[in-house]
Amino acid sequence: MPSPAPLVPAREGIIDAVGDAIGDAFLSAKDEVGEVSIDVRRESVADVLCALRDKLDYQQLMEIAGVDYPERAERFEVVYHLLSITRNHRLRIRISTDEDSPVPTVTTIYPVAGWLEREVFDMYGVAFAGNPDLRRILTDYGFEGYPQRKDFPLTGHVELRYSEADKRVVYEPVSLPQDFRNFDFLMPWEGPEYRLPGDEKATGEGPGAPTPAPAPTGPAPSNVATPAKTPKTTETPAQTGGGTPANAEAKREARKPAQAKALGEVIKPSRSKRTRKPTGEA
Repeated sequence: MPSPAPLVPAREGIIDAVGDAIGDAFLSAKDEVGEVSIDVRRESVADVLCALRDKLDYQQLMEIAGVDYPERAERFEVVYHLLSITRNHRLRIRISTDEDSPVPTVTTIYPVAGWLEREVFDMYGVAFAGNPDLRRILTDYGFEGYPQRKDFPLTGHVELRYSEADKRVVYEPVSLPQDFRNFDFLMPWEGPEYRLPGDEKATGEGPGAPTPAPAPTGPAPSNVATPAKTPKTTETPAQTGGGTPANAEAKREARKPAQAKALGEVIKPSRSKRTRKPTGEA
């Protein structure tokens, strides 16, 4: 399956070109899955980025990311993601540091780094020497610890929220009010130990319950044939309720087409126009 990430076109000889541009600051390089990563000395990172901007056309600093490796002596990596617009190429520059060694700021080379360095400082505690405004940016100012470190505890800290009752910002112990947080991943096919709403429907009701009758066993019968005592037959038309026409005139009227019947109903003479016999005639 192809990767959903955009492909970075190869830039031939970029590792050698970077080594020639930054000199002794170059430590190692790695080219994997079409992405080039260069490890450089921490104290020379500002000079390295300046050389890459001016000599190799990496005009934009897209991101600064932090990575924590607690087992290392210098546990933190600071990764700079550069973009060359004219060459359509991305480059990754990496340095290593620890909790006590600050990293030189690159805000004089890429002004956007001021915001990005504050994020790394807030999440990992990496200090950047020379940053004009190195303050927390995602957590509040009284927050203790650095959330992205691997050894950061998930409990025992306080959280900040605005209280409508007190009309001010208050600190409270971290709580997880979400329902059903007791997950059981050991035996998922047997179900959890706690009961969820609706689980009572899976068990039968005891004596005296609204429906104590047991459920019927086996399939329910349908369309059962019940033989009649005497078969129903019709020997004459009178038994069907239809009968025969009353006389020949009724038969002729019944056999008329529908159009003729309708016409006869329209031109039927009214009672006022019928001829009457004189009173004195016998």
